Amino acid sequence: MKDKIVIYQKPTCSKCRATVALLEESGEEFETVNYYETLLTSDKLRELIQKLDVSPRDILRKDEPAAAILRTASDDEIIHAMVHDPDLIQRPIVVRGDTAKLCRPPENVLDLLK
Repeated sequence: MKDKIVIYQKPTCSKCRATVALLEESGEEFETVNYYETLLTSDKLRELIQKLDVSPRDILRKDEPAAAILRTASDDEIIHAMVHDPDLIQRPIVVRGDTAKLCRPPENVLDLLK
């Protein structure tokens, strides 16, 4: 049995909607987590970052106004800011088992369907 797929997303985000559509077309079962309603904890965000195999700065939405003050911030400070302001997190993030993909572009999700 394959690991469950979970997409962490914002339903109004076009990339998130496109990724959900690809998952629906695949026929794979998946769970969606709107991390604006079900806020991520620091521990959960750290887990996602580890599965993505990136640094917190790599998933920081640098175009967000609140990101400007994080240019010299530590990883812990960036995670703290992301937990308190989910707009700072790149999305969507799709997880399958111990692997995660930032689905920008949405087609990145196909790597998790193989």
